[in-house]
Amino acid sequence: MKNRKISLNINSNTVFYICNTIFLLFCFLIVVFPLLNVVSSSFSSPAAVSRGQVGLLPKGFNLEVYKLIFSNNMLLMGYRNSIIYTFVGTVFNIVLTIMAAYPLAVKDFVGRKVISMLFVFVMIFSAPLIPTYLNVKELHLLDSMWALVLPGAISVYNMIIARTYFQNSIPSEMLESARLEGCDDIKILTSMVLPLSKSIIAVLVLYYAIAHWNSYFDAFIYLSTDSKFPLQVVLRNIMSSAKQLEEMATSADQSSRAATIEVMKYAIIVVGSLPLIILYPFVQKHFVKGVMIGSVKG
Repeated sequence: MKNRKISLNINSNTVFYICNTIFLLFCFLIVVFPLLNVVSSSFSSPAAVSRGQVGLLPKGFNLEVYKLIFSNNMLLMGYRNSIIYTFVGTVFNIVLTIMAAYPLAVKDFVGRKVISMLFVFVMIFSAPLIPTYLNVKELHLLDSMWALVLPGAISVYNMIIARTYFQNSIPSEMLESARLEGCDDIKILTSMVLPLSKSIIAVLVLYYAIAHWNSYFDAFIYLSTDSKFPLQVVLRNIMSSAKQLEEMATSADQSSRAATIEVMKYAIIVVGSLPLIILYPFVQKHFVKGVMIGSVKG
């Protein structure tokens, strides 16, 4: 009888793992097929893309669009600016997020519930564009890197994630024993809490870095000097210039230019997304741990 129960459990587990594997493979294919199509289209000939002949492999391998994009002198400058903005902005974000999340995670911190409610209030009722622009202008931040960094220096949502991690994953008994040994909060934070919070810090770094890298609207509003534009604005300007050339072309050339612009759209997606795709494998280990916050409580 016991052997029968064991065999039934083994069979049910096997069926579950098979079904789960099939489902995950299906999800993987749904995600990877559009990505492969975008990459293949960016390396295909404009004629093949305009006819819808491109699938998972390029048709009529062509690098002319990439040559056109990288021939623009502003592209490398846009890469440099985006890397600087992303690095500086992410450092500011992480420091301020931890400085806000750790005190709010301490149970004996006076007024933490009121302060938490104020954070949530600001998250729900955020300032619209015009008051924010006037505020940035009055602070003399226009046309500078700080106009992209300081207005969004902290995300309340990410701060709540970090606070929840500190509350659920850092034993309160360990913090109390450290205080009894004479450690202050700064020493506890730097020597105990942060070394145990690598996973959540990796998640926050990825969240903030993606937001800064993909930021387009803020740079478009606050920056006016071409040499300070991030990559996303530079790519947008390259696309706009190509469309203007299409409008100025004769009717005979418009169809070929339209097909080239269509391929350029795919190439711009690849150029803009490549750094983040390279970054993700380095934080994947900690990212998987961090996204499971709150799912298991020990």
